[in-house]
Amino acid sequence: VILATDGDFNVGISDPDELVDFISEKRDEGIYLSVLGYGTGNLHDSTMQALAQNGNGNAAYIDSMREARKVLVEDLRKTVLPIADDVKIQVEFDPRTVRTWRLIGYETRPLETEDFENDRVDAGEIGSGHQVTAIYEIEPAGRLPSGFADIRLRWKAPGERESRLIERTITSGELYDSFAAAPQETRFAIAVAAFGQLLRGNEAMEGTDFDDVATWAGRALGSDPSGRRHEFVDLAEIAGSID
Repeated sequence: VILATDGDFNVGISDPDELVDFISEKRDEGIYLSVLGYGTGNLHDSTMQALAQNGNGNAAYIDSMREARKVLVEDLRKTVLPIADDVKIQVEFDPRTVRTWRLIGYETRPLETEDFENDRVDAGEIGSGHQVTAIYEIEPAGRLPSGFADIRLRWKAPGERESRLIERTITSGELYDSFAAAPQETRFAIAVAAFGQLLRGNEAMEGTDFDDVATWAGRALGSDPSGRRHEFVDLAEIAGSID
């Protein structure tokens, strides 16, 4: 189901909690819900995000013909055909070698440690064309050993009740000597994450500005047939001029 709305529900079930319960019930029956946001001024974005998350779908805000084409034409096949349900990622750092760590993003998708192995706990879905990136900022306690973190991935094939597990260790041999040496996709993803952190005024971004973001992204454009990466650089430059 694709719902187009400004998020201000005033017909039928209007209480957000009741809506979440109703959508969760339908999700368990195999019905997914994605929400498209429209309008300004009265937009209830948090409500739309909550509904889409509980409906195993996606949320997007349509503010232009370009965005409509992106969501409803170019990306639609990525969302309407799920290939993995209740996907959970768990990363465990060795406290002897990693002093502190910070997950960037996913603030609305936290799970308790014990929920990782609980197949009754709902999690995110992956569509046929999706890629998911989790970015962690870490502070080493010293020289990193050969293995300093374990990553585990749980997921269910569509229609299945029991999850499958993939796990492996991240080694120091997979690290890069500098940011410039990291893969192009990684550098662009970090630029996007930094942009979001700056917009939210995160104190951890002290010393970094929108011009830095535009520079990082501009050096990691790669193949950009849709022009979205160039559009992002333009947005970062505009934000920098306003800031």
